[in-house]
Parts: sequence; C-alpha cells; structure tokens
Amino acid sequence: MARRRKKSSKRVTRVRSGRRWLTGLLILLILIAAVSLLVLDAMVYQKFSGKKWSLASHVYSRALELYPGQALARTDLQWELEKLGYQRVGAAKKPGQYSVAAERIELFSRGFEFWDGKESPQLMRLSFAGQKIRALTDATGNPVDLARLEPMVMGGIYPAHKEDRELVKLSQLPPSLADALLAVEDQNFYDHYGVSFRGIARAMLANLKQGRVAQGGSTLTQQLVKNFYLSHERTLSRKLMEVVMAVMLEMHFSKDEILETYINEVYLGQSGARAVHGFGLASRHYFQQSITDLDVHQVALLVGMVKGASYYNPWRQPERAMARRNLVLGMMAEQGLLDAERARLAQQQPLDVMAQSDGGGRWQYPAYLELVKRQLRQDYKESDLQTEGLRIFTHFDPQVQRKLEQRVASRIDNLESGYRIEQGKLQGAAVVVRVGAGEVIAVAGDRQAGYAGFNRALDARRQIGSTIKPAVYLSALSQPSRYTIASMIDDSELSVKLPNGDVWQPRNYERESHGPVPLYEALANSYNQATARLGMDIGVDRVAETVRQLGYQGSLPELPSLTLGAVAMSPLEVSQFYHTIAANGFYSPLRAINSVFTSVNVPLKRYPFEGEQRLDPKSMHLLHYALQVVLREGTGKTAYQRLPEDLMLGGKTGTTNDQRDSWFAGFSGNYLSVVWLGRDDNGMMPLTGGTGALQLWTDIMTTLDNRSMVFNQPEGVSYYWVEPEAGLLSREGCAGARYLPFIDGSQPTRQSTCRPDRIDIDGVMDWLKDKFRW
Repeated sequence: MARRRKKSSKRVTRVRSGRRWLTGLLILLILIAAVSLLVLDAMVYQKFSGKKWSLASHVYSRALELYPGQALARTDLQWELEKLGYQRVGAAKKPGQYSVAAERIELFSRGFEFWDGKESPQLMRLSFAGQKIRALTDATGNPVDLARLEPMVMGGIYPAHKEDRELVKLSQLPPSLADALLAVEDQNFYDHYGVSFRGIARAMLANLKQGRVAQGGSTLTQQLVKNFYLSHERTLSRKLMEVVMAVMLEMHFSKDEILETYINEVYLGQSGARAVHGFGLASRHYFQQSITDLDVHQVALLVGMVKGASYYNPWRQPERAMARRNLVLGMMAEQGLLDAERARLAQQQPLDVMAQSDGGGRWQYPAYLELVKRQLRQDYKESDLQTEGLRIFTHFDPQVQRKLEQRVASRIDNLESGYRIEQGKLQGAAVVVRVGAGEVIAVAGDRQAGYAGFNRALDARRQIGSTIKPAVYLSALSQPSRYTIASMIDDSELSVKLPNGDVWQPRNYERESHGPVPLYEALANSYNQATARLGMDIGVDRVAETVRQLGYQGSLPELPSLTLGAVAMSPLEVSQFYHTIAANGFYSPLRAINSVFTSVNVPLKRYPFEGEQRLDPKSMHLLHYALQVVLREGTGKTAYQRLPEDLMLGGKTGTTNDQRDSWFAGFSGNYLSVVWLGRDDNGMMPLTGGTGALQLWTDIMTTLDNRSMVFNQPEGVSYYWVEPEAGLLSREGCAGARYLPFIDGSQPTRQSTCRPDRIDIDGVMDWLKDKFRW
C-alpha cells in the first residue's frame, strides 16, 4: 500500500514537473513570438515610413524652344512631338495632342517643371514657311514670342537591381485609375484591415468550382507586402507572414498611403534589363505619355496588366491584352464607374501602345549618355546617382543627333562602296558643339545609331595628323616680329637626326616639294615639310604649350613629329582643342550638363559657362583667316560644292601615315563639328582627310542652321595689299597681290613698284564701308 502511494506520488510529481516545463516553454514561445512580432512590426514600419525605393536618376535633353523665325521644318517638329509621345488627332483638345493641316501645326503642350520654373499646358498654333516657323500664336490668336516643349527623357542611371519608376501621388492620378484598380484587385479595400476573409472564401469557392487556382484571395495590401517586403515563393510560411505583415501595415498607415505606395511599386513590364515599376513609368513605357494624359481605355490596359505584365504584354500578346483590357472596362461599368455607352466605346478603341522598336527617345543615345555620366562622376558618388532620383538636364539636341546619326551611317556606307572598302570595316565618330557656349549637343560613337558598345567619340584615341597644324601656325603667328601670315616658309625636303639616332624625314602627301610658299598657303594646302620646318624653328616646346593652351590636357611627346600630329587624341579632345580656336582663343571646358535637380525638383548644381581668354585675339584673327583659306582654296575646298558660298567657315583636314586616320575639324559662327573615320584594327584606307572625314563633315554641316563665323577685325590688326613672294607692300590689281591681315607693325615696309592699270573702285568702297561701318 505504501509502495503504491509512493509510486502515485512520483507520477504526480512528474506530471506537475511536465506541466511546469510545458508552461515555461509556452511562456517562452509566447515571449519569442511577441518579441518577433515587435521586431517585425518595427521593420514594417521603418521601411514603409522611410525611403521606400532606390530611385534611378533620369537624364533629359534640352527643351525645344519655339519662336517666330526659328529654323525648324514642320516635319522636324512632328518628329519631336512623336518622340515625346504626343498623339496626332483631328483637333488638339487636351495636353499631349497635336494636329496637322498643310503648313500648320496645332499642339497642346503638357507643361513641365523646368529648371527655371514651372510652365502650364498651353494650346498653340504654328505656321511654317519652308524650313522656318513663320508665326506662333496662342489659342485666341495672340502672338507668342517664345514657348517650350518639355524635354525628352533620353536615359537613366539605375540601381544595381535595375528597377526604375516614376513616382506619382494619388492627387496626380486620373480618378479612373484608382477606381479601376480597386474594382479589379480589391473591391473592399477601404473596408478590411489588410486581410479579407470574404475574399479568401470567394476565391476558394471559385477555385473549387473550376478545379484549379483561378482566383487569388489576397488583398491589395497583401500584394503590396509580397512585392515590397517578401519573396515570391509559394509556401505556407510566406503566406502566413504576408497576412501578419498586412495587418501590421494597416495598423500604422492610412489606406491612401498604402494605395499610393502600391501604385508606385507594382511591376508592370520590362525594358531590356530595366524593370518597369509603378503606373507612372508604365504610362511612359507603353504610351509615352504622362499618367495624367491617359484615356480610360489606356488606364484599363495598365490595370489589367497588374495580373501579369508578361502574360498580358500588349506588344507580344495584343489579343490577350485586348481581352483583359475590355474585361476591366466591363467590370468598371458593372460597378458604376463608367456608364455603359462610354465603356462600350472604350472597348472599341485600339490598344494605342507606341511602336515597341521606337522607345520614345529613351535609351537610344548611349554615346551621349556616357559623356553625361563621366561628367556627373566628377561631382557625385555613383551610389547617389543610382539611388537619389536626380533630374539631370543636358544640352543634348535630339534634332541634331538624329541628323548626325543619319549622315554618319549613310556616308560611311557610301565611302565603303565607292572606294571598295570591305563592308563593315570602316568606322566613324563625330561630335557637334555649340560655339562660344562650349555645349556638346550631339555625339556619334559608332557608325550604327544607338550602338551601346565601344564609344569612339570618347575613347578612340588616334593619331590626329595634320589636324594639329593650326597649333604650329598659331605659335608662329604669336611672334609677329618673326612671322606674319605672308612669311615665306621653305617647303623643301629635310632630314632630322633624333636623340636616339633615328632620322626623321617628313614628306608631303603628293611626294612633291614646293619651295618657298607663303605661310597661309602652307597651312591651306597642309604642306608637311613647310610645317615641320616652321615648328622646329619656333621650337617644339612652344608648339606643345600652344596645344595645351588650346585645351588638350594629356601628355605630349616634345619631338619634331609632334608638329605633324604624332599624338593620339579622341574626337572629344580634338573638339575641345578646336573649340578654343573657334571661340577666338577663349577657352571654356566642353559641357554636356546644364543643371541637376533632386527628385522633388530642388536645384543641386548648375553648370554655368566658364572660360578664360588664353590666346591673343590678334594672332587668332590671322589664324582664322588662314583656316578660311583651307576651305576656300586648300584641302577643304570641296565643302563649298554643297555649302553656301557666302557662309564663312574655318577648318582643317587631317590624315595620318598610310592613311590610317581621316579627320576633319571645322566650324561656323555657331557650330563646331569634328569627324574621325578609320578602322578599329588601325588598317590602311584609301581615304584622306579631304576625301573621307571632310565629306561627312560637310554632310553634317548642311543639316545645321549655320551662321558665318565671327571674323571681326580686332584692334591692332590692319589689312594691306602685299606681294608675299617679294615681301612688298602692293596695290590691288598688281600681279600676285593679296589683301592680308597683319598685326600692326609687322607688315612689310618696302613698297612695290607696281602701278596697276585699273583699280577696282567699287571693291575699295565696299571695303571702306565695311571697315568703317559706312
């Protein structure tokens, strides 16, 4: 009996001990769960209330300015409107639309938050006369002096995960979007607390009836939690976590905050490696329109794609996308969001997505974008560029870029066929700069438009050959006591023994010598022997210093061969070099960027014009004269077969040994273009600077609205009739006489005995009127 009591007592003790242990374990588990929930709750709150996304930075082109007298053809304006996603209609009635009639365009601008202020949408009418805008008026017919279209989004700098989005607020959305989204995805959104048991039951019943998973019971909040916090794996634990976090989210934040975040987070497509998130960017991606400009049938398409952006891709699966869109429109009508007639008409509309191959101007210009990125990295960390959603406004001109790319491709094709060059072997690069401002407005880094590989404009460092010669002649002209534009230079053969024992023997391209020639003629005809003698006489170190003053920052071999271009530069570096020449000796760093703003349009940095007068305007005037002679009489004279005779231009050809590189750098009063042609394998070509690069340069310049180069006679420079070969002052009409500029005091002093039989009085009077502004 005592033994049974003892055993019973032990069992009771064990039971009590087990209960205490279980109770303790349960308490511990409850504490762990409570702590986990608190940690989870804190994580949910902190991420949602803090910075939600890493925002890509977006790069914008220049804004197209419209004004009477502007050189802009109607077809060019139409092209840009199409690129901006404007819809051509019978009559423009809302922002983002335009209409065309004969030589007129009526357009309704969208308005934009420009760097210098916000502009509202505006209805305007433009009439054209040939290649110019004849008149610009508002909706009431009043004249408008200046209007601007919004800039083109031409590219971006993305986070490591390649997500991109354009943030929008609920207040910015058309009412139909939020209504349609809730009608399709979560009709009880404003009534539940993150989880809808009614929705789960309805989905389970529908799935049982169809024998498959046909509906989901997730609320919009749960979908947001899945996309924003969790993975997409299909497990019970992940689903339970989703439910808990959805309830937590609803506890801390308002319905509108959750809905707005969902609208900016939802995945709606793919553009290459770039994931398109949110309705704001999806509107640009599929329609190239602001979300505020969409019609109800376009809104319905985007809402329908929430169920599966790839499955309902309107480009790949248009019939499937159309059926889904019409289903959404039908649901909107059923719930009273649209009247039946409007829904019926919307269902009859086409999908209205833009052509997939077009891209609306986005990410088609990798060569220019690379230049922008390199300049940005001088002022910003890469992490900031990838995450802070900066708005970067550039000087990029889509109109010039389009024509540049067309001319590069067609000219290279023509040269290959005309000179029997192996197809695909010839490559090219070009840069276009606005003279004086130093603004890079277009870049071609490859013969193929939009090629995103090796950027030859920035990275192809090739020997520049005779393109360097203006620096040699400028060095000489900067010493007027020794050299003038009429100085005779010896163009005979020469041999130079180098420090390493080698002998350098430069030869002219034609293998002919010309004896003594005037300095301007030696440059115009690109005589190598004369240039080499001149450069060595003034000193190679002096030539190198002039090259640096003109803007080249790389290393220079101070050897005699430098005088003939034995230095490698990229087309962009040559553009910097020649821009200083075009700007009359005024150096300014070339700029691609205008300004940078935050994602909420707070200005961060302006890139204003900067510069300094590095070279004497008097010697620059003489060099400009000689560079005009290059194009009028020398190696560049074929340019005037297609350019207006009254257009004053300056420039220089460049050809390297064995014709491995063909260069031309030239400028008008407002545009500088630099062109390089060659082979990536550095192979020989049957092209010189004149037969290759000059032809492409001329193609480019014919597309631009050029003004004559500024050629004002500076104080301290006077013009004289001289006979260069005799070194004598002369008179108009005398044999060999030429009217040339001289820095005061450097002109010849001895007078020719020539007495011309006839003096051109009209010519003299014209010169006097011009000189003294009669």
